[in-house]
Amino acid sequence: MKKTALALSCALSTLFSIPAAQALDGITFQIGESSENTTTYRIGAQFEFGRTLWQSQSGGVQLNGYWDAGVTRWSGLDATSLTLTPMFRLSFGASDGGVTPFVEGGIGAAYFTETDLDDQDLGSKFQFEDRLGAGLMFASGSEVGIRAYHYSNAGIKKPNDGINMAALYYRLGF
Repeated sequence: MKKTALALSCALSTLFSIPAAQALDGITFQIGESSENTTTYRIGAQFEFGRTLWQSQSGGVQLNGYWDAGVTRWSGLDATSLTLTPMFRLSFGASDGGVTPFVEGGIGAAYFTETDLDDQDLGSKFQFEDRLGAGLMFASGSEVGIRAYHYSNAGIKKPNDGINMAALYYRLGF
């Protein structure tokens, strides 16, 4: 119960402490594979926080963030999920307009249309989405990267098998 309260508290404080999102900043196209060996397809929309959260003295390392709203189709499992996740990104260098490497992570909320996904019983349609990623952003604003996802209801309802996904993505920046 303490884990559930802590996870919910962290998620809610993150959601309510971030300033309002700006205009649409990008669209992401993604293909991946779940821990159930099924192909996943995702489309997402990104909305930058609109400010730098932290910057090194030299300016070469920056912490920024964005909201990511997406729809994932879990083919073969006959399920769809809707997600909203605040993402935090640490970017390294390339203030000269070149290629900028980055790492990112976030914890958000997901809604699944099904709770039984092959051998996995999620227990509830509401899930937390944990996400880690890395990639390269180009001067044009587009980017490519990899992501790892974990979905779980944090023990709110039993069973809580959870499901994982690994993916490659392309973001068209605006």
